[in-house]
Amino acid sequence: MDKIIIAIDGFSSTGKSTVAKQLAKHLGYVYVDTGAMYRSVTLYALEKGLISNDDFNREALIYQLPSINIHFKFNEILGFAEVYLNDVNVEKDIRTLKVSSFVSKVSAVSEVRQKLVEQQQKMGEQKGLVMDGRDIGTVVFPNAELKLFMKASAQTRAERRYKELIERGDDVSYEAVLKNVEERDYLDTHRRDSPLVKADDAIEIDNSYLSLEEQFNKVLKLARMAIEDCE
Repeated sequence: MDKIIIAIDGFSSTGKSTVAKQLAKHLGYVYVDTGAMYRSVTLYALEKGLISNDDFNREALIYQLPSINIHFKFNEILGFAEVYLNDVNVEKDIRTLKVSSFVSKVSAVSEVRQKLVEQQQKMGEQKGLVMDGRDIGTVVFPNAELKLFMKASAQTRAERRYKELIERGDDVSYEAVLKNVEERDYLDTHRRDSPLVKADDAIEIDNSYLSLEEQFNKVLKLARMAIEDCE
């Protein structure tokens, strides 16, 4: 059976990673969370004091890019690959609201995007890949055999994200989460380099009122159809 590349784009907190992990596991494909890669660079910038509410030293971050090593390691217990920043597991550290507050600014830096896009394209050379992010179907893999674009209302996405953070034990308010979601939407869609847009040939899925099972079944059906078309 021929393998394909499945590109899943969309707004923050639309469940891209969740369905991408499910799909990759079901198909026996490799899953890559590009958002985790940008979050890792953001975490690095925060730890090095390169970004704050008042300042962003882009030049220093660009200069230090060669020192940033990001890779994924499969966790058999969890059933998915976790992200490592310079050999340190940062899977949990990159999911905080603080990192979320700065990731759109970091991901807007052209040099950061260039470095990570090159890594992402290399990962897809053998196909059999499910990758989610903001520009997978438009920039990273414009010729992907299946492109999906996930969307949901800002309120729905904020509620999901808020619940996730609270369950993790984070001290956050729904209002702060909603503000973060709306700010990221604006930054992601208005950045100069590779803004978040729906690829012309992407299939749009609004999952505002879909259960995880309904969403997965819908995406799996589309994936099977795309795979059959390539045989």
